[in-house]
Amino acid sequence: MRYYATASGPLVREAMRAGQLGMIATPAAGNRVEAGVDWIADNASYTGHYPGDDRYLAWLAARTVHRGRCTFATAPDLVGDAAATWARSLPVLPRIRALGYPAALVAQDGLEHLDIDWSLFDGLFLGGSTAWKLGPAAAQLAAHARALGLHVHVGRVNSLHRLRYAASIGAHSTDGTYLAYGPRQNLPKLLGWLDQVNTASPDSTGQDLGAATAHNRGGPPPAPGTRP
Repeated sequence: MRYYATASGPLVREAMRAGQLGMIATPAAGNRVEAGVDWIADNASYTGHYPGDDRYLAWLAARTVHRGRCTFATAPDLVGDAAATWARSLPVLPRIRALGYPAALVAQDGLEHLDIDWSLFDGLFLGGSTAWKLGPAAAQLAAHARALGLHVHVGRVNSLHRLRYAASIGAHSTDGTYLAYGPRQNLPKLLGWLDQVNTASPDSTGQDLGAATAHNRGGPPPAPGTRP
């Protein structure tokens, strides 16, 4: 499990350079992407600071020297509305790919009810409301994405419990703002959580989480090319 954090000070950047953390960068944050650091590009729609398609793509284009270490760049989204997000993302996903970045769709509430073209993106970023993201629909979408070979990411992960849950539904990575609030004391805690999750056996991420995941998935993932 890789955790992508905001670059909150020198200790966090040192952990990123050491490969212990990845970095999440957005146009609004103004933070630089360092050479040799794994990172993801987020569009800043969640905070209401999306700069628009052309400016966002220009921001990505200015950082193509680092794209080889970029796990994905998200297409623009609208929080809580999957249909509006799909319509908004559809013209941008191929433009992200054209810049040489893997493109990610941000999953929002109701995505399970849409017929979408899964071949247009390389990663699924589980966003949306907390209730939806932790519910059965998001878990099944994650399973379907993995079955298609896509990268699965969970946003807003700021506790060990949430990190374990992300691992239990098969996520490859997570992000959160945990380090922005006291990086000196929170960095050792976060690294400890990651060590616990990454060294745990597949069935030891927590009995309650394992039971919840079995319920949430609602059976095996759908076959590729069908609606999840």
